Amino acid sequence: MNTTKKNRRAPEYKPLLYTTTIRNPERYKDLMHILLRYDDVVLDESSVEAIEKDLFRVGLYRPMRRLDSISDKWKGANKGDVALYALTDEETDFLYKANKQNHKEAGFPAGWLSRFDTQFKLMKVLGLVYYNLGDKIEFSTAGRLLANSVSIEIEAGLITRKMLHPHYERLVFLNAFARHQRGNPFIRELNRNIPLVMLLQVIKLLNADPEYNNTGIGYHELPLVLFWKDDNAEALYQRIKKLRQEWRYTPSSETIKQICTEEILGGFKKFTLRSVVSEYPDDFIRKMRLTGLISLRGAGRFIDINHNEDQTINYILTHYKEWYHPFSDEKKYFEYASTIVPYFDKACTALTIKTDAGKALKRLSSLSEYAPDMVKKELSIIEKGRSSKHPTLRFVPAPARLEFLTALAICQTFEKVAVSPNYPCDDEGLPLSTAGGDKGDIECMEGSRGVLVEVTTAGGRTQTMMECWPVGRHLETFAKESGDFNAEGVFVAPTLYIDTIDQFSWLKERKGLVVRSYKISDFISFLEKSTTLISIS
Repeated sequence: MNTTKKNRRAPEYKPLLYTTTIRNPERYKDLMHILLRYDDVVLDESSVEAIEKDLFRVGLYRPMRRLDSISDKWKGANKGDVALYALTDEETDFLYKANKQNHKEAGFPAGWLSRFDTQFKLMKVLGLVYYNLGDKIEFSTAGRLLANSVSIEIEAGLITRKMLHPHYERLVFLNAFARHQRGNPFIRELNRNIPLVMLLQVIKLLNADPEYNNTGIGYHELPLVLFWKDDNAEALYQRIKKLRQEWRYTPSSETIKQICTEEILGGFKKFTLRSVVSEYPDDFIRKMRLTGLISLRGAGRFIDINHNEDQTINYILTHYKEWYHPFSDEKKYFEYASTIVPYFDKACTALTIKTDAGKALKRLSSLSEYAPDMVKKELSIIEKGRSSKHPTLRFVPAPARLEFLTALAICQTFEKVAVSPNYPCDDEGLPLSTAGGDKGDIECMEGSRGVLVEVTTAGGRTQTMMECWPVGRHLETFAKESGDFNAEGVFVAPTLYIDTIDQFSWLKERKGLVVRSYKISDFISFLEKSTTLISIS
């Protein structure tokens, strides 16, 4: 099909905002997993209807007008997460017909076709899936990796979701953002830079300046990066330096907005204060954290280089320092963006070893930023399915945040317990993702006694099918490796599914494996009352 766009607006300078539709990056792999079923299928009204209904079915997209039966099935799982119970064909049909879409995207008629484009446009821009109305949907190798990092299955009306390859996600986004060019054929803008490269260059310049404390760029300074027009990192560094000379580290939000909208852009367009100083920076940090290359310092006040990844960062700055000549053809740019760089593939398999996470945990446990009461409060937030407002933890996805907070709580409660989390972390000790599937989440040694702690945010059938059997397998491996053949397991989740409890009883009866299960609130109570992590009974 001819993809030439008619009557399009002239390109203009804009602030960087990757998406307003899908704010939680955790959703991308799930959405792509569903869309992969339609690879090589022509994109038209019929296929979009089928795709949207598949998203409804598993709860990944939840329109407002719904039947009570639909609301009941979506209870127990947070909005944006995979639901516990699948919708029927009749229920998905109702949602599609009852929720008319008035949204309009360039190149698509108003309605569900445009809604589809808003859901997957960023994936197209990043080189993961290519589509145009009337043409076949084409997944790139990178897009397939992201889609296959998870599995989502339905059996007897129950949904199970499992993370299969956590490192695929980081590989895909590191590869994508290292080369994502502003002013590409998919986006009508005049800005000319690679945002990740600009960020890394400016941080390096600020850290090399003897006037500063080597902690990176301020959160409040990020809007300047997002509004900057070109790839002149030196000029941007000098403007931030001037800002610090005038205001130190405490300029008002109005000052930041004035610099961005009046000085940099020229004041031709209005922006809300909140969008400039909060929404845009938050969106940017969440996307950049997917690469594993940045760390948050000073209780979230500064964004810095993750020095665990200095080698990868130097590779990027060596190979992608200059902004490339603009691509005029969408397909050629897509092919460029979708090509996986072998170096990144190797880098993403070299995860931080657990001893690094354990050492960092010990240091973090004594900081006021992670005081015991705050840790318990954040654990309760996860149990209730709410969003964290913590200046750093809000940028850590809930599954990884639960692993981190649980390990931190154990470390703070039991001084004699050696706590070794298996999640990969940045140089501050914050998790980059959950632990891989080959080992348990948190390995604890209390003297010669071992306790393996497994946590999950999953509920329902997913909790039973995808968590219980790995817990037993991990516990057997941990018992052998730790030398404690009576090692115990501890399982922590926001809610406990009855079948999960039954499965742990079966493990004890048939294999002699002891796994104590707790709701998060009950585990907090256990920590407050107990003097040992080992079961007394």
